[in-house]
Parts: sequence; structure tokens; C-alpha cells
Amino acid sequence: MNRETLRALLPSLVADHLPRNVGNIHYRVYDGHAHISPIGLHIDPQPFQGTVIAKTDEALIIKTGRISFAAVDRHLATEDPEPGTKVQVVPYARRDFSGERIDKPIEETQHMEDGRSYTVSTVVLGRRMIKLPLPEARCPELADLIHQVEELPAPDGFRTIANMLADANARDFSSVDPAPAGIIDTPPAIIFHVSTVKYAGQAAIVYDRGLDLYVVELRRDGDVHRRVDQIDFTSLAATLEDLIDDGSWRRIQVVELGRKAKRTLH
Repeated sequence: MNRETLRALLPSLVADHLPRNVGNIHYRVYDGHAHISPIGLHIDPQPFQGTVIAKTDEALIIKTGRISFAAVDRHLATEDPEPGTKVQVVPYARRDFSGERIDKPIEETQHMEDGRSYTVSTVVLGRRMIKLPLPEARCPELADLIHQVEELPAPDGFRTIANMLADANARDFSSVDPAPAGIIDTPPAIIFHVSTVKYAGQAAIVYDRGLDLYVVELRRDGDVHRRVDQIDFTSLAATLEDLIDDGSWRRIQVVELGRKAKRTLH
């Protein structure tokens, strides 16, 4: 979606939906790109409701408040409602392996000396890292691999590799955690199942001690379906994206709340 074209068109598109003598409008664009806070942190947008007031070739224009609007990329929207339809919009938000948003407040119960208790709710601004559901590694090479999967950015620059695995419905995590003497015969590895349009089955990231590189294997019924060798840490994210990421996480959920007939985009 061309943001420059949208910016030029927007005043005329929303003019009939503004109160009199209002010169300024507020709008946000939802087109699959990361949202950045005023202090430079990546943020995950919240769901919102509004009424579709116009459509361009590329965008749904939705009124969300008195002078507030949203532009949603029609190519990413799951539905294509007509103007006049009230909608619920759920943009992409990063989640952990349990399906919870990573910006969900962390609540802790504190106890006072007199026996009373209270709840403290903490929000971590700009949080991006999620932990793999694995026990602490004793093998340094496995610990490094886990750290890299949790910390390294995905090719989109917004998510980490771990976020990418969560979006691929990764589950049933296990690891191979050898003693130092067994690192060649029993290579350190992270093993998990994913389920996407691109690939559904078991995957493994294996450390090759001889080359000091990684191997990614896709496995089915105990056999290696596909194997990519000689991966360094700088190309691990791109390799996993190529093998398992189908891009469906980018879709913007648009649910019609009004009575207009709907047309689903494919």
C-alpha cells in the first residue's frame, strides 16, 4: 500500500465524515509494517472497531472516532466490507507460545505484613523477546543456540526467530543436551513441531560441531524430509523463514459487525 498516495487522498475521503470547522485528523495505517512508538520502540497495535466510510484500490478507510480514522490494507484484510459496515479489526500482534500477546501486563500478587494482599500489574514497553519452553541447557553450544533463537531478528526486522516459530504454531519443544564428550556423536539440537501452509511436521535445528555451523532438518515419520546444511547464525532466520513461514501471520482480521453482505478475499 502506497502511503504517500494514501496521505494525499485521505483529506477528500474523510471530509464528509468530519464535524464542522475541524481541520486536523488523526489516522493510523495498518499495512503489515511495524508500528513504532514516539520513543522508537516497536509496539503491537490493539484491536479496534469502527465504520467503513470509503475504499480505495488499496485500502479500507475506517472511522474509529470523532476525528480518528484507520487505513487497512485491503490485500491483507480477511474481509472486504462495503462502506457503511461496522467492523472489528484485529491487526497482527506478537504472541508467545501460549497464544498470549507479549505486551500483556504481568500481574503479581504482593502480601503486606498485616495479611492483606494487592496485585501489581507491570507492562514492559517494547518487549520483543519470548523464551523457548525448554529447560536450562548444560551444553554451552545448546545454550548459545537457544539464546540466538530467542534474540536474533527475523527477516522482517520486527519479530525474533522465536516470534516466527510462535506464528508457525510451534509446539512440543524438546532438546538434545549432550555432555561435552558427546557433542559430536550426539549433536546439540532444538526439536519442535510446526503447522503452516508451507510445512506441517517436525523440525530440528542441529549444531554441527565439526563446521561450527547449524543444520536445519524437516522430518516426517522419523525420516529427514529436507535438510539444509552449513547455516551460520546470520542466515538462520532467513533459512527458517524459507522453510516454514507461510506469511499468514500478516493477515489483518476484519470481522463485519453490520448487516451488509460480505465478500471474502482469497
